[in-house]
Amino acid sequence: MIRLGAGPPDRIVAVGAHCDDIAIGAGGTLLTMCRARPGVRVDALVLTGGGGEREQEELGALAAFCPGADLRAAVLKLPDGRVPASWAEAKAAVEELRGRTEPEVVLAPRTDDAHQDHRGLAKLVTTAFRDHLVLGYEIVKWDGDLGRPVAYQPLSPETAESKVRLLQRHYPSQRHRPWYDREAFLGLARIRGIECHAHYAEAFAVTKLTLNLGG
Repeated sequence: MIRLGAGPPDRIVAVGAHCDDIAIGAGGTLLTMCRARPGVRVDALVLTGGGGEREQEELGALAAFCPGADLRAAVLKLPDGRVPASWAEAKAAVEELRGRTEPEVVLAPRTDDAHQDHRGLAKLVTTAFRDHLVLGYEIVKWDGDLGRPVAYQPLSPETAESKVRLLQRHYPSQRHRPWYDREAFLGLARIRGIECHAHYAEAFAVTKLTLNLGG
């Protein structure tokens, strides 16, 4: 496996359409980066779920997934399942986020995600963060839209297990869902690990990447 490494970043942006999207799609990667760079700044934005139980779950989860980080998180109150109908509000939130940080890595949904909220947010991110490395995370779901990712972050077994424990601990409102279990999360991580010669991994789509191989 060919590896290109720039080292742990100093500034990270993580965005999700719903509470738990970031943790499911990139929780292991967040743990890896934050553990490698204590004090890293993480700006997190979630478009829906604000004002209730889901917001409290999300804020607690993000704090756990970003240990030792300078975390700045916001959970908005846009209607779940109808983010495209709130395009102006979503766009304003993403642009406000862009205006206050200059990240080295952006974690966001994939632009071809089957869920309209994920897909809409992903397209907004690529217009606001035009010159940034945007990693599109994947979320396993009924739609069966998992594709062939091109970028992988290997996860240590400890990190993969920590991700699953934190998902179960911090999102009690989701435990009733038939797919929300250890087997699903570790199963996908194991498959992505096989694809990059690791035991576990998270995988990402990358729409544009500039190389600097000359130093």
